[in-house]
Amino acid sequence: MYLEHPDSRQIVDAVRKMEKEDGDIVFIMLGENAGLDVGEVISALNRENIVFFGGIFPAVVCGDQKTEKGAIIITLPSLARPLLITGLSSGNMNFPDFREISGALDKQYTALVFVDGLTANISLFLQSLFSSLGNAVHYVGGGAGSLTLKQKPCLFTNDGYFQDAAIIAFIKLRSNLAVRHGWKKIMGPIVATKTDKNVVIELNWENAFVVYRRTVEETAGKKFTANNFFDIAKGYPFGMLTEGAEDIVRDPIMVNERGELVCVGEIPENAVLNILKGEASSLLQAADHAAEECLQNLGGGKVRVNLVFDCISRSLFLKNFSKELKLIQKQIASKSAGNIPVGALTIGEISSYGQKYLEFFNKTVVIGTLYE
Repeated sequence: MYLEHPDSRQIVDAVRKMEKEDGDIVFIMLGENAGLDVGEVISALNRENIVFFGGIFPAVVCGDQKTEKGAIIITLPSLARPLLITGLSSGNMNFPDFREISGALDKQYTALVFVDGLTANISLFLQSLFSSLGNAVHYVGGGAGSLTLKQKPCLFTNDGYFQDAAIIAFIKLRSNLAVRHGWKKIMGPIVATKTDKNVVIELNWENAFVVYRRTVEETAGKKFTANNFFDIAKGYPFGMLTEGAEDIVRDPIMVNERGELVCVGEIPENAVLNILKGEASSLLQAADHAAEECLQNLGGGKVRVNLVFDCISRSLFLKNFSKELKLIQKQIASKSAGNIPVGALTIGEISSYGQKYLEFFNKTVVIGTLYE
């Protein structure tokens, strides 16, 4: 269900009226400018004894439209109540015992995974999750938060409203996943010789910004100033070299006073990087291929929902971002009985990479087809 300009009462009324079976949970995605009292929504849904989880995102997506003020609400069959993981910023995470969940995984079901996209240790969290469950499930989700890049509570469950946290919801549906970005190498390889989590301090033993600026200014034909870093950098991300696949993109969002590059997501020390450049045609082609790929080999399964998690920085880079959403919708509608894709523009994307290892992406489109 899509609500264009919801208030708290409309959200609660819509959830109350939705058809729900035993074991279903409610997933709520809100645009960051929806202007809702999230605490009021949480209290009202708790009074209704409804199990739910959700997040605040830069925008939500319904079909070929995006909006910062809307809401997407869907019901999904669940294996358990959503799990809230806190303590990401400190690395002291309250990881649960997954033995009960593992016992219910008689098929390769789907874990929806959402994080505060502006916290630290996201990769550490995902590594810990994958170490616990491995390939027993497929993983798909993304980073919640605000386009202002100011960190504040952005994830919610029956237990409250949180930042520096993650949510894991185990959904009793199988899934096909597609991960594509379309960014192309212009320089590299270079080595991240000194990093601190999501901060790149040195590249090839030089100050990180000095090395990055040298390449980007020459290619872009523009000079960095005190106020335009993000405007230029959004077109020139890093790519972590990945054997046999597209680079895993890391998005530099600011440079600090020491000339260190702050990225969305960690970059390990001694990671081999490329500097990438985007062209609209290659990004759009990647999104089109992702939408086509996620609907292959369903084995006759009935599609329940097509979830799209598309990086907010793609929408900022592409002058006509609606083209990307139209391509995705066209592919899905033609091959999925007219289903309309729903989802969010995210601060980082999460997926089992190539249906295998769990990874955090930037500037990437992730599509998950969930089916029975």
